Amino acid sequence: MLKLMSIPLNIDLLSVGLAVAASMILGFIVFFRDPRSITSAVFLVFVFVSSALGIVNYLSYQLTDSTVRLWLIRFVMFFSVFQSFLFFLFIIVFPKKSFIFPIQWKMPIVLVVGIVAVLTLSPYVFSGIRMGSPTGVSEPIPAPGIFVFAATTISLITAGITLLLRRMKRAQAQEKNQLRYLFAGTALMFTFLIGFNFIFPAFLGDTRFVPFNAAFTLPFIMFTFYAILKYRLLNIRVIATEILVLIIVGVTFFEIILARSIGQMLFRSFVFGLLLVFGILLIRSVRREVEQREKLEVLSLELAQANERLEELDKMKSEFISMAGHQLRAPLTVIKGYTSLIMEGTIDGASQKIKDTLGKVMFSTDQLVKLVSSLLDLSRIETGKIRYEFIEGDLAAVVEEVIDKFRPNAQKRGLSIVFENKAGDALNTFDRDKIREAAVNYLDNAIKYSASGTTIAVTLELRDGHIRLSIKDGGFGISQEDIPKLFGKFSRLNEARNIDPNGIGIGLYFVKRVVEDHGGKVGVYSEGAGKGSTFWFELPIKKE
Repeated sequence: MLKLMSIPLNIDLLSVGLAVAASMILGFIVFFRDPRSITSAVFLVFVFVSSALGIVNYLSYQLTDSTVRLWLIRFVMFFSVFQSFLFFLFIIVFPKKSFIFPIQWKMPIVLVVGIVAVLTLSPYVFSGIRMGSPTGVSEPIPAPGIFVFAATTISLITAGITLLLRRMKRAQAQEKNQLRYLFAGTALMFTFLIGFNFIFPAFLGDTRFVPFNAAFTLPFIMFTFYAILKYRLLNIRVIATEILVLIIVGVTFFEIILARSIGQMLFRSFVFGLLLVFGILLIRSVRREVEQREKLEVLSLELAQANERLEELDKMKSEFISMAGHQLRAPLTVIKGYTSLIMEGTIDGASQKIKDTLGKVMFSTDQLVKLVSSLLDLSRIETGKIRYEFIEGDLAAVVEEVIDKFRPNAQKRGLSIVFENKAGDALNTFDRDKIREAAVNYLDNAIKYSASGTTIAVTLELRDGHIRLSIKDGGFGISQEDIPKLFGKFSRLNEARNIDPNGIGIGLYFVKRVVEDHGGKVGVYSEGAGKGSTFWFELPIKKE
């Protein structure tokens, strides 16, 4: 059987290779997810430069030829300048999609970076190689230009970190969380770089970790990768699936390379093909699922924002109604007062014709006062400013008081009111004024909409631990389709508008809110058009 040459694996090389591969994969994933974003573009370039730096740095410790090693070290410096610049640049643009660089500082910085980068390739930074160093590794001979290199890179890195800290302090919510991940990656990267590149060699004389710069940069790339994708509708599940598939396919590909025979190669190639196809299908499936979920999340967010806006508008409306009501009430009271004085003859000189006219003014003023009072009641309910004073009382007494108030008006319209108290002397706890107003709304509507010659039946009875007030009118009746609308805000039936065009549909809504705040219920039933309606509300009976 034909044998293939095996390739020995170096653990150091494998470590650097995996770090570079992982960095490149993450960089391409970010870029191809949003290629038009300046953040994605700068991130990919940073990954390229960091990977090149890591490879060149590793090779500089593996090759012994002095000339080759000198040039590799110079290229390490070369890429380090651009890495520092790209780090600073990335802090500026992250996490923006676009960014316009001010010309007044763009050109000077780019010019300085370019000059220093070229300088690193000259003898002005490293003039040569010193053989036989105490560490056992040939070391470069620094020249005066090394200080320019150090000042430039340190300045760029310091500026980047300073800017990052200032942005973290000012940022809000999502961006602040992104910058925290970025800071964590930055802290880890420079901790590793400073520790293994400077502290270990300077104090312990140990340079064995210096070749692994590619691995030291990887934490920054990973944290930044996560910060970019986590908050951009790019689900980590998709990313994890893609990485997993890439790793499996990559390992299988290396297995093909390391095959010891044609048979092994063919078999492993077949497995590689299967894994590649199923991997692509898996990625597509997960991506489709995530995209659908993200669309739902976007719609849900938009709906929540719309609801918040509606609530804000509703609050503004209630505040406006409250303010307008208070502003209108005072002048209306004055108008009503002076009109009453003239009509009653307190002020001399007014003819009967003027008094008749003023009577119409008085009627309109009364209607407007009622409207303003209704709006104020609505405003108090909507804003939660309505206050209740719960005391023990007899609901029957309140109902009789209301009936006595409306009986003269009912008689003028040819109506009779019959009250039947089936509840006896049952007591319960309620706000007397608010419940009286609720009963007033019911009875006023009954009188307003009942046909002349009919009887309004008012009943008080006990039902399942509640005391119920029912008012049956002789009105136009209500269809079953219209019943659910009655207790809504500003809701009025067409028949009601024809009889009383001045109403605004707040009365029944007020009754509902007040009764429900007492722990009670409201309702209405009707046998149909022309057969009248029975409106009722019930309150819980006080327990002994």
